[in-house]
Parts: sequence; structure tokens; C-alpha cells
Amino acid sequence: MKLAPWTTLTALAERYDAFLVDQFGVLRDDERAYSGANEALLELKGLGKAVILLSNSGRSGEFNAGRLVNLGFDRAGFDRFLTSGDVAHDILARETAERPGTRCLTISSGGDRDLSDSLGFESVDDAVHADIVIISGSEAERIPLAAYRARLEPAARRGVPCYCTNPDRHKLAKGGITAPGAGSIALAYQDLGGPVRWFGKPYPAIYQKARSLLSGVAADRIVCIGDSIEHDIAGAAKASLASCLVRTGILAHSDENELAAITETHGARPDYLMERFVA
Repeated sequence: MKLAPWTTLTALAERYDAFLVDQFGVLRDDERAYSGANEALLELKGLGKAVILLSNSGRSGEFNAGRLVNLGFDRAGFDRFLTSGDVAHDILARETAERPGTRCLTISSGGDRDLSDSLGFESVDDAVHADIVIISGSEAERIPLAAYRARLEPAARRGVPCYCTNPDRHKLAKGGITAPGAGSIALAYQDLGGPVRWFGKPYPAIYQKARSLLSGVAADRIVCIGDSIEHDIAGAAKASLASCLVRTGILAHSDENELAAITETHGARPDYLMERFVA
């Protein structure tokens, strides 16, 4: 069974006015920009298209935008970088405004505690003392999931609420290897009996926020471009938006039968396929 028709960025630009573009696996891997990706973004902006980069990153959009620029991307190539971390910050800021002194255990990569710090939480390293847990990143390419489970178990046993700001179950690590992502750690926490609240694709809040930034662009004039059926394609479907699956990134080595099985599992099928995100 054919998954979807093949297309090009030029053809999509003739049909759509706004583009919600994933970061990892579409524009870059863990180390470098994909060839032609920067030029493709600039091409869309040159055609007058709205471009929002939509990422399951626990860090802020501004941080991610700066990182892209450091990889050689032009800041003029996109209007806004919106992350699951941004959405989580807005919601948690409202919900914890009257809870001073909240003690937070953050599971992340590179020691990132930006969300906890920006909300004024007290950071703790021991789950025994945590009032909330934030899971925003993974270093599972070097830390076994069993070690994460052991560290988190005291909080899960007490029913401490967990906020997963990056629901990706897999990540592209250095050298192009695939490793368990933050979403896999959050699933382990859930398996231990702890409650988990999820932010980012495929959940609705990030799409609602993105739509609010598009100045009334009609839903049928918006297309989402990503490399994950589970997150990008399923999220677009739930938001009633068109989607295009690029054949780079997390599913680059999956054959047609494997892709068909994944679409069946998640109940989401892309409207288009594209080899790479290039103009």
C-alpha cells in the first residue's frame, strides 16, 4: 500500500502559506546542519511564507534559534522558533504561581535546568526531596535507562507529578546513532507508578500556540513537515493540519512495510513524502 505521494518543497509552497517545520531530523542532526536545509528555509521566506520551527525541545525557542545560527542557519529563514519547553513554561508559570519554594528534580542533557530556574524552583538532585520532576532531555546514549529508573523511583513511589517537556522516545545522538529519548525516560517514570503530563508534539497545546502566532492563516493553508510519524505526523493529524514526512532523520532507514506498520500503530498517515528538506 502506497504511504503517500512524493512531493517537493516547491510544490508545497504553491499549495500552503504557513510551514511548521521540525528541527532534528529535518534541518539537522545532533552535530550539524543538513545540506540545503538553510537555503530551503530562506527560499520559503523569499516566497513570503510564514515559517515556524516547531520542536520537541525542553529548552527555549530562543536557545534553539541561537544554536541553529551557530550551525550556520540564517535567522532570517524563520519567523519564530517554538518549543515544547516554551509551552510548558507558559502553563507551569500559571499553575505554580502560588507555590513558592517548589523543589524540582530535572532530568536533562548537558545539565540544563533552564525551565526550573526560569520558574524560580529550587533545584534538587535527589528524588526523595523533589516536589515535582521535569524531564526535558536524555543522555541515554551513555546512561542506561535502568539508572534513570533507579534515580526516579523514590519520586514515582510518592506520586510526585512529572512534566515531560520532550516526549520524543528516541533521539539522534552523535555519530547518527539512535538512543532512548526523554519520552522513554518519562514512560519509565509512568511505569514506576508516577503521574506524567506531556508537552509538545503530538499533544494539542503546542499546535494551539503555533496557530495563535500565524495571524489567522486558515488551517487548510498550513502544512507540518517532520521526520517522525509518532510525533510530527500524528500531531498534525490531531490538529487537523496537513503533513509531510521527510525521509531523513529518525525513520531514514525504515522501509515501506515498517512505515506502514508505524502509521497503523499511531493512526496517522502523512499527506506527502519528501526525500529531504531542500528547495
